Amino acid sequence: MTLEKILGLAPVIPVLIIDDISQAVPLGRALVAGGLPVLEVTLRTPVALQCIERMAGEIEGAVVGAGTVLTPALRLACAHAGAQFCVSPGLIEGETDEGPTPLLPGIATATELMAGLSAGFSFFKLFPANIAGGIDALKAFASPFQQARFCPTGGVSARNAADYLALPNVVCVGGSWVAPAEAVKAGDWDRITALARGARALAPTRD
Repeated sequence: MTLEKILGLAPVIPVLIIDDISQAVPLGRALVAGGLPVLEVTLRTPVALQCIERMAGEIEGAVVGAGTVLTPALRLACAHAGAQFCVSPGLIEGETDEGPTPLLPGIATATELMAGLSAGFSFFKLFPANIAGGIDALKAFASPFQQARFCPTGGVSARNAADYLALPNVVCVGGSWVAPAEAVKAGDWDRITALARGARALAPTRD
């Protein structure tokens, strides 16, 4: 599946930090049930790769990816674990659009965006969006970089996600609000499904 197809599946990609592998599958199922099939499991815990492997193998309808991918070796390891895409907070030196699994690189400046375009990328994560200029930055990028499309992450919430999604160069947003840590810890999957439904409803109507 291409990155364009993946990013177009839902308006919000849940950004997940999973500490307990036993929570991975029920968490993913709750999000998919709420209409968010694209799941980004960040590589910020020791069990992240195991979570990706289990979620990719056990959750029907899920498109499981890896976040916080910092090196080419991690990109390859994630592909072997079953990740269908990878997300990086920045540009990974030497990595291109070609690779073991589609990569969504992060950028925060016009210079980084130009470097990413030169490497063959056309989809980018604006990160951290709230510090890198947010909506105003994306509006400014629209004219000189008409070929670029974005998934802003970092400071995106239920309060401002719709404003981001209304921009023509934004395909989707990434956020953690759909899986609050306290709800995950309590196993409150119904709450997470309800939050996912709310996020799914943010999809803008485009002409």
